[in-house]
Amino acid sequence: MGTPLFCVPILETLHQNGYNIVVAYTQPPKKSHRGQKINNSPIQDISETLNIEFRTPKTLKDNDKEYKFLKELKADLAIVCAYGQIIPKSFLNLTKKGFVNIHASILPNWRGAAPIQRSIMNLDLETGISVMKINEELDSGPVSNIYRIKIGQNQNAKEISEILSTLAAEKILDNVDDILADKAKFIDQDHSKASYAKKIHKDEAQINWKDDAPKIIGKINGLFMSPGAFFSFNGERYKILKAVIGNGSGKVGEVISNKLEVACKNNQSIKVLEIQRQGKRPQKISEFILGSKIKKGFNLLNV
Repeated sequence: MGTPLFCVPILETLHQNGYNIVVAYTQPPKKSHRGQKINNSPIQDISETLNIEFRTPKTLKDNDKEYKFLKELKADLAIVCAYGQIIPKSFLNLTKKGFVNIHASILPNWRGAAPIQRSIMNLDLETGISVMKINEELDSGPVSNIYRIKIGQNQNAKEISEILSTLAAEKILDNVDDILADKAKFIDQDHSKASYAKKIHKDEAQINWKDDAPKIIGKINGLFMSPGAFFSFNGERYKILKAVIGNGSGKVGEVISNKLEVACKNNQSIKVLEIQRQGKRPQKISEFILGSKIKKGFNLLNV
């Protein structure tokens, strides 16, 4: 059970190594913004490629059809990864070994929908993959294994997601074998240390130049590429795709160089390296400044 690109290497690894995947569950296809195109989930696409049966119910809640289907499968194990739906309690006993979740954080930190983004925005030094049993409450089940990685200062959410996805694909086989052989040990989480990675909302993507430079960089990296950290200038949005901490200073929000270095809190600054003007393609800063109206001396604080 999974939906985004993050889950694809996991499904591919299981399939390539001869595990009998009887069905894949994924979110239903979505219409593009203008309704011209129907977009399948990455898991649906790879399931079609690998000739794996897939199902796309809008919800599992009160869904007798899917309940009966899963019950009749008599499956050994359900593996869940970023499926995007809550698994009802009544479903959790429909496989012999239960439902196991691959979660992209070091549990009990960052339970919930956006663990990678929240971890980077929080300036965490590490993150990882947790393999846990699903119970009634969100990401609170007992954990069998945690695999950790360091978060580099300039690594963004896309890069970290790709690393964790590859790591999960490498480790899932041993975990599945241990679970099927009843060798896996699941240990309860310390719920008093839990933190929650709530879904990202677009309104929190706006850069606040009154923040210090590391926090702004964390937002830029954590929200890459979607929704993307942005600032406004003359009624247009500018999405910053890549930036580093500078060594300049000035009034908060002031553009202090002709290469779009912007002053922020505590006499710090950030240097923009890649940017995307609203409705335009991404650009390196050297190309962007040739036609930009954002010049040294402008202030972006309340523009």
